[in-house]
Amino acid sequence: MKNCTEFWLGLRGMIKLYEKTMKTVCTAHALTMVETDIIAFLKNNPQKDTAADIVELRMLSKGAVSKGVEALIQKELIRRYPDAEDRRRLHLKLTDRSEPILTDIERAQTEFWNTVFKGFSEEELEIHERLKTHMFENVRDAEERRIRP
Repeated sequence: MKNCTEFWLGLRGMIKLYEKTMKTVCTAHALTMVETDIIAFLKNNPQKDTAADIVELRMLSKGAVSKGVEALIQKELIRRYPDAEDRRRLHLKLTDRSEPILTDIERAQTEFWNTVFKGFSEEELEIHERLKTHMFENVRDAEERRIRP
């Protein structure tokens, strides 16, 4: 890669833009960014519905997720229920009260992606998807090699 700094700055810029876009949701619903991330995560990942899943996949701290989950339970936006086989494992489920927030999250995410891909042709979007898939496969392969001796 010719300019690694440009790559990392570009990624950082995308993250900052995403956070700025999502701040509108936080402000409109009196939520923290972590609380908004938890709601979005649960909506987008119904099969991954524990605090541990959120910590692992969103790379948020355990303490931040714990505090966010408790706040969302108090606001009646999510509820917690025990696993049928392991009662120590607690699942999280969005409540109906989260629907207006989910609508705003979807709008904000659409706005973000429309901004990022503004001016891309269908062909460029397809090429991007193929390149992204290839890069992520390379990363997974490297991680698997690192795990296995």
